Amino acid sequence: MIDIRPFASLGHADHGWLNARHHFSFADYYDPARMGWGALRVWNDDEIAPRSGFPPHPHNDMEIVTYVRRGAITHQDSMGNQGRTGAGDVQVMSAGTGVRHAEYNLEDETTTLFQIWVETDRRGAEPSWGAKRFPKGDRAGSFVTLASGFGGDGDALRINAAARVLGATLKAGETAELALDPARHTYLVALGAPVEVNGRRAEPRDGIAVTGEDRLVLRALGEAEIVLVDAR
Repeated sequence: MIDIRPFASLGHADHGWLNARHHFSFADYYDPARMGWGALRVWNDDEIAPRSGFPPHPHNDMEIVTYVRRGAITHQDSMGNQGRTGAGDVQVMSAGTGVRHAEYNLEDETTTLFQIWVETDRRGAEPSWGAKRFPKGDRAGSFVTLASGFGGDGDALRINAAARVLGATLKAGETAELALDPARHTYLVALGAPVEVNGRRAEPRDGIAVTGEDRLVLRALGEAEIVLVDAR
């Protein structure tokens, strides 16, 4: 089953400094048909104005992955971590027993990012944070694992969930394939150009929900950047 969710159908909140689209119910946006996708609970498509951001706030027992598309985000948390994550790179925070953090756009341009939350498999774990560069050239033409809770994904950032976050960049007409477990839940978004997913066309920033499939064949109709989550 492949469900294409048009960008225009997503939840929307414009706070001035933050222009957000919600793939799933979040904050004041509630849709009982879109409460999550398996263990994937949140996928927000955020545009953060220059010199603004999210002030300190708490989380617990959630795996939070940030994929920066343009600009950069600067992280600060109650564990003493600080770091700047730039376009194409990823940061992860396992909230565990509890952490307060802030995410600021300290740049002179708008920062765009995906904020992705996956339900944890280790409630009450020690909280942690990490970030890593993932050059887009290293994922040209195929998927690279960016964050993972599986031991065999040694180069990926670690999360406490049986899930993976993957990324790929494709040229026009290029195809990438991925084997899937039909019992799991896959969700992906393409940036930059339309894509065909097992023959179904999706426009840039549409949500694409997949389950019950054993293979994903993704064809780019232009220069496309893909972010994908595979979760239980």
